[in-house]
Amino acid sequence: MSAGAPRVSFSQVTTLQSSFADDIRAYADAGLDGIGVWELKLREGRDAEALEQLEASGLASASAVPLVPSILPLPLLGGPDDPAERLDALCASLHRLAPFRPSGIVCLTGTGAGRDPEDARAIVADGLRTIAAEAESLGLIVAVEPHQREGGEQWTIVSTIPDAVDLIREAGDSPALGLQFDVWHLWNTPTLEDDIEREIGRFAGVHVSDAREPTRGWADRVLPGEGTADVAHIISLLDRAGWDGLYDIEIFSDDGTFGSSYPDSLWAVPAADLLPRALAAFHEAWEASRVA
Repeated sequence: MSAGAPRVSFSQVTTLQSSFADDIRAYADAGLDGIGVWELKLREGRDAEALEQLEASGLASASAVPLVPSILPLPLLGGPDDPAERLDALCASLHRLAPFRPSGIVCLTGTGAGRDPEDARAIVADGLRTIAAEAESLGLIVAVEPHQREGGEQWTIVSTIPDAVDLIREAGDSPALGLQFDVWHLWNTPTLEDDIEREIGRFAGVHVSDAREPTRGWADRVLPGEGTADVAHIISLLDRAGWDGLYDIEIFSDDGTFGSSYPDSLWAVPAADLLPRALAAFHEAWEASRVA
């Protein structure tokens, strides 16, 4: 286990209603170590300004999330239906996000619903091969993210680390293809301990949140230690396996943006109040992980 303090970042979706500049200021003021850039926060024609703000802040760059984050469609998020159009958008995002030097670019597979499973898999494998070549030329890692298996039909064709690794191998196993680990997506995987130990070298980023039980929907995550996932235990597994990157707190908590206005939505909490609360929750889970 590592002897030092963990490095903690915030994924920008956690403070969904704030601007890029507001996030930079708030994250730096809160003493965070990094930021997970979301392309949706970048204003058209203002990338150079955003990059200057990031560099001046001293924040490290965790995994970034592109506007179109999957090869196959994501019906609940919208975007083009045509995988070729989505692939073009993903490649354009690689070029836009590369100057921010993220630890990885998150990539979901998207849903195979309505397609022959073999065809869907072939489309994703071919797409990953194309994206990997582009990423390699830019010095980037594309981080394939397995999606939570419960309710995953609208999101993914892979829901475990071994599933994602098999897909990466089908796509040619480029060094530009890695994995995005997400506690909310993977906490209930029966083989999680072995999966982490075996594949930690592929991890480009780690997203941290907790799972509400019962959940009210896909955008209903809670802070570490406030749900049913054993976040402290999972952190201990990651740490023991050798993860020394950023722990990126990523919270989806719908305030009506995606159709469900939860009365206790964390997206409705001002960043100045949410940041210290979330940091305290993470550090409590970290301390518990020392025991675990």
